[in-house]
Amino acid sequence: MFNNNPDLQSIQRSDFAADFRWGSSTSSYQIEGAAYEDGRGESIWDRFCATSGNIRDRTSGEVACDHYHRWPQDLDIARSLGTNAYRFSIAWPRIFPLGRGDVPNPQGLDYYSRLVDGMLERGLEPWVTLYHWDLPQAMQDRGGWANRDTVDAFVEYADVVSRHLGDRIKHWITHNEPWCTAFHGNYEGVHAPGIKNFKTALQVCHHVLLSHGLAIPVIRRNVPDARIGAALSLHPLKPASESMQDAAATRRHDGLRNRWFLDPLHGRGYPEDVWKILGENAPVVQEGDLAIIAAPTDFLGVNYYFPEIVADAPGAGVMSTRVVETKDVERTAFGWEVSPDGMVDLLNRVARDYRPAEIYITENGSTYDDVVTEAGSIEDNQRRSYLVRHLLAVKRIVDMGVPVKGYFAWSLLDNFEWAEGYLRRFGLTYVDFQTQKRTLKASGQWYQTFLGGVQ
Repeated sequence: MFNNNPDLQSIQRSDFAADFRWGSSTSSYQIEGAAYEDGRGESIWDRFCATSGNIRDRTSGEVACDHYHRWPQDLDIARSLGTNAYRFSIAWPRIFPLGRGDVPNPQGLDYYSRLVDGMLERGLEPWVTLYHWDLPQAMQDRGGWANRDTVDAFVEYADVVSRHLGDRIKHWITHNEPWCTAFHGNYEGVHAPGIKNFKTALQVCHHVLLSHGLAIPVIRRNVPDARIGAALSLHPLKPASESMQDAAATRRHDGLRNRWFLDPLHGRGYPEDVWKILGENAPVVQEGDLAIIAAPTDFLGVNYYFPEIVADAPGAGVMSTRVVETKDVERTAFGWEVSPDGMVDLLNRVARDYRPAEIYITENGSTYDDVVTEAGSIEDNQRRSYLVRHLLAVKRIVDMGVPVKGYFAWSLLDNFEWAEGYLRRFGLTYVDFQTQKRTLKASGQWYQTFLGGVQ
């Protein structure tokens, strides 16, 4: 039924430009561990995980992959794959344990300095994400991202990090997936901090975008040759039927899922059609905010995982829409539809409607139920197939003239998968969380062969 057995030789690294970025992505809370070491403060995810019922397997990122102590080994794996770039995030609570302060934590800065040096020594270009969801709990206690003061705290944090690491890091991502920060964390309540308030989520979203815009000139001042962008989780959308109602619902859903972020970042302000629907839920926007959010960037990061099928659903939330699951489509173990064509449609749309100078696929990956063989190998053929087919889609996109300049697989390592705990594995590398042993999976071996890495 599905073309899930592609020719593994159907795509070559030489099909892409010599300066194409090939990498993998990780995030601090998902891999670092060392939650109570070297002056790190409590994050909202530490608190969220400590609250019963929030994490499916009752775990946390307290140890995770122990990357804090094992980073040389993990960077060696990234180098062995043949990648030339590595995307990681900095834990804000390691720099400012209480969110802000006159003096940053020197042990936190030293750790990331060593980490960045380790990347450069291995020929890995550092791509740093300043915020991948681990807000200091002390900031949440004062209102979190719903409090405009958090915007100022983030800019102070970005200033310190860029001054300390900007001599070695040229690629800066301010935020990872603001949609998840706002809606998973503050409306659905399935992510930290676990709030369930639609109006709060919209205010959070505005402040996150505002902090992005305010941080850009600060980073540019500290790093004159910086390349700066944000990484958005975007989805190609299709109506559930040919009805006018479903078509209109898809437009509304797109307004909050995609355009609510793309429009203001590209100087168009918030979508008027969505703003009218929101009514009293609309965020407080001060004069000048939208111009700040639209600060020029050098690239757009896109995290692509799956498409969404949208149906009209009167009374279902403020937007009166619902995402429906269609039958007879291939899905990952997470239940996400596998659709390389969706990536093609999405990036073509982004390029056509917003014309970013450069696009980087900053995350793309899949989770399956990995099985370790008696010989100790992980024959994750489904993930390998997923990877091959999505890289074939990337080639199609590039050949169409879309300015995609790099691809980062999610993820280098199996890790703490947020509310799922350790039940979902996305890694190219298998991690035994009891022993912390790393084993390159068949998917990782294919990526290594594709990139010309060295075992």
